[in-house]
Amino acid sequence: MNDLALLFSSAIVMGLGATLTFDLWGQLLKVAFHITPSDICLIGRWLRTMPEGTFRHSNIAAAPQKRAECAVGWIAHYLIGITFAVVFVALAGESWLRQPTPLPALAYGIVTVLAPFAIMQPLFGLGFAASKTANPTAARLRSLMNHAAFGAGLYLFAWLVNWLAGALD
Repeated sequence: MNDLALLFSSAIVMGLGATLTFDLWGQLLKVAFHITPSDICLIGRWLRTMPEGTFRHSNIAAAPQKRAECAVGWIAHYLIGITFAVVFVALAGESWLRQPTPLPALAYGIVTVLAPFAIMQPLFGLGFAASKTANPTAARLRSLMNHAAFGAGLYLFAWLVNWLAGALD
């Protein structure tokens, strides 16, 4: 396998793993602290309303449910995670992938919180950085923790990719 294919396949595994880490972190917060995880189905609802010409909602949760919105939301959630990982691997480079360190992955994970803050939350009717929610500070902290968990997942799954590559040699 050539270097580009190896980098891309590594990024896919990292994206899947980091997104899984994000989701498992959300479940841990739910069980341990009764913090409601992100409703991934709303991503599907948002995407399913786009063909109708609706891109911005005053309150996405109050919008009518769409057929297969949860499936669409979960698929999109993991594709977004893969995309973020591909971008990270392109930025961090092959040397980081061969010897991953936690700081770049955690910093990148935290930076990815800008996507929900600046794009998704405003378009969902929640305001910039959840400013229109009942408790913006709690919503921001939850998003920040989730995206830090994504960064931790990038780091952990980079090590897994290295271990698997070594096991296959």
